Amino acid sequence: MKRLDGKIALITGGNSGIGLAAARLFAREGAQVIVTARRKDALDEAVAVIGHGALGIVGDVADLAHHAQVASTVRERFGTLDVYMANAGIITVQPSADVTPEGYDAQFGVNTRGVFFGVQAIASVMRDGGSIILTSSLAATRTLDGHAVYAGSKAAIAAFARHWTMEFRARRLRVNVLSPGPVDTAILDKLGVAEADRPAFLEAVTAQIPAGRMGTPDELAEAALFLASDASAFVNGTELHADGGMTAA
Repeated sequence: MKRLDGKIALITGGNSGIGLAAARLFAREGAQVIVTARRKDALDEAVAVIGHGALGIVGDVADLAHHAQVASTVRERFGTLDVYMANAGIITVQPSADVTPEGYDAQFGVNTRGVFFGVQAIASVMRDGGSIILTSSLAATRTLDGHAVYAGSKAAIAAFARHWTMEFRARRLRVNVLSPGPVDTAILDKLGVAEADRPAFLEAVTAQIPAGRMGTPDELAEAALFLASDASAFVNGTELHADGGMTAA
């Protein structure tokens, strides 16, 4: 039997990286998958890759009206939702002295505000006993150069999860945090690392990982699947560090 047979799963930022890998895996495991992304072209490509009748919804998680639209679509098309993975995120790496109010607001708007109001809207259409997965980051608990704003935007997520675990207890909604370490995704290109410098950059990063390598999107997808499935039925309010041991280093 597939691990998500008959379940409806929604993943924000499901057009690339960890979100896309999770969407593909959830679909293979029997779920009806819904993914969101800001760009229609990227979303259409992702839906084609995911297959299995996946549904794409265009929108920005920083826009609160988007969450209301998604909740309405879920209710009309499927009636309910079993898994919500709040995965969409953005990052700008820069020293605190260079951060502008606009840059600060952009990261908190997606990474923090978008998660909070996404859960607020989507929880209303989730079935009792469902699973909410919040994607955080190693940066929330480990100091990394140029990551102050990003780290702050992600650190709030663990606090959300702890409170929601208690707030949703009557409905038995499980809320857990997935905290990835360095993962080889397209986000590396957004860090401003030149192609010529990439080998040296990756070598420096992997030297800090006890596992001796970066993670892959598929490995993070497996961790997300665990939190989404009944295999984690007694796991609630926790943070799963899928980081090759960096938290312990």
